[in-house]
Amino acid sequence: MADADNSLRQAMSTVEGAIGAALVDYGSGMALGTVDGGGGLDLTVAAAGNTDVVRAKLRTMEMLGLNDGIEDILITLSSQYHLIRPLTSRSGKGLFLYLALDKRRANLAMARHQLAKIEAELEV
Repeated sequence: MADADNSLRQAMSTVEGAIGAALVDYGSGMALGTVDGGGGLDLTVAAAGNTDVVRAKLRTMEMLGLNDGIEDILITLSSQYHLIRPLTSRSGKGLFLYLALDKRRANLAMARHQLAKIEAELEV
């Protein structure tokens, strides 16, 4: 099991093209931990903004009567991928992992796989 800081560092070192990672509380919008890969991304702003994305999707699922969970959310920009992965463990309820990737260097399938592995090993 890994703590939040080690998990975020692992994401940055093992996911090709990673430019920033955060563990976020979507109740408050606060980043509980961040690791910046030098990409110039303000991870506290990203945490707050992506909290709105997660909340909106959860509300929409509830209105649609979908009894399901979010595995991950992908936002594709012209030069970046942004992955949001809500934690599924009881201790991680209300939290999500956020990973920003350089689109030219990232392998999206491998990034999703690695983020799922990091989530499984994360202890919060």
